[in-house]
Amino acid sequence: MRKLTFGMNVSLDGYIAAPGDDIGWSVPSDDLFQWWSDRVGSTGLALYGRKLWETMSSHWPTADQQPGVTPAELEFRQRWMAMPKAVFSSTLSTSGPLGTLGAEDVNARLVTGDAVAEISRLKAEDGPPMDIGGATLAAAAMRAGLIDEFVLATAPVLVGGGTPFFTALDDWVNLELVETLTFPEGVVLTRYETRR
Repeated sequence: MRKLTFGMNVSLDGYIAAPGDDIGWSVPSDDLFQWWSDRVGSTGLALYGRKLWETMSSHWPTADQQPGVTPAELEFRQRWMAMPKAVFSSTLSTSGPLGTLGAEDVNARLVTGDAVAEISRLKAEDGPPMDIGGATLAAAAMRAGLIDEFVLATAPVLVGGGTPFFTALDDWVNLELVETLTFPEGVVLTRYETRR
């Protein structure tokens, strides 16, 4: 059975984006960026919601052509392009590209059906770990009890509202802290595993 992890940069008051989808407060230090890059390099399959997909696919396929691109960004781009991706959306079309390039160029496929059923099917397979990203998609998986690990890179900022990391749940979810790392600018990364 595959392990499913939900991890994102998060404000101290629990948001992954401030009002207006502003993520300017979450620009990672070089060390944290490398941590996320290494994570992408070890992810067997990434599950993306539409909004996060649009953000990532509008930048990373052509990041190597941007002025001032760093070696770390080039490495992340290479890892991101190679990582298999499933994009969950009821509004994207298979007739057009899934991003700036065609789906085959970014190693992505579109899932338009029941997200929870597809995530459950993918988890039941043998294979490397999966990451899930995007607030709406992660919330559906969270409510269905499908997330095995939570990774929060908590920035020392209060944004006062926006898109929450955690969704409302019907039942408690007991977690076990398995790792804590501190990064420059006071970002604290915590990893929690779900106790079953």
